Amino acid sequence: MGVLTYESEVVSAVPAAKLFKVFLFESHIYAPKILPQTIKNIEILQGDGGVGTIKKTNFADGFEVKYIKHKIDAVDKDNFIFKYTSFEGEPWLDTLDKVVYETQVVPTPDGGSIAKFTTNYYPKGDAELDVNVVKRGDDNAIGMLKAVEAYLLANPDV
Repeated sequence: MGVLTYESEVVSAVPAAKLFKVFLFESHIYAPKILPQTIKNIEILQGDGGVGTIKKTNFADGFEVKYIKHKIDAVDKDNFIFKYTSFEGEPWLDTLDKVVYETQVVPTPDGGSIAKFTTNYYPKGDAELDVNVVKRGDDNAIGMLKAVEAYLLANPDV
């Protein structure tokens, strides 16, 4: 099986620069505050938050995943593009080598934005990936974005 790609878009009332900052670039600061029932904390294991940084997201007790590690591959603050690779977690699928996420937040004429997600799932060798697991992972990302949007709309001074 080759790379499995999943694409989605989410329209938001939040301006692109603010959504990019809180949802992507500074997620280690905001995600545990906004989603404490899901994310316990996000540790920076190596780096300064830019390209090459390795982060570990620790999920709340009772969540189906204990942690995920990822490395930041690209950050374009001018075009609101953020790309990172998840490479380890507990549990981690035996059939999965890595997952590469790229999100671009595009400004809209009304002052809001559109978050465009492209996720590439790389299997180990010829392993088959479970499409339902892939969809659940992307649904979780969209749910997190919606929670960030609600937080920012309720707290416009952030």
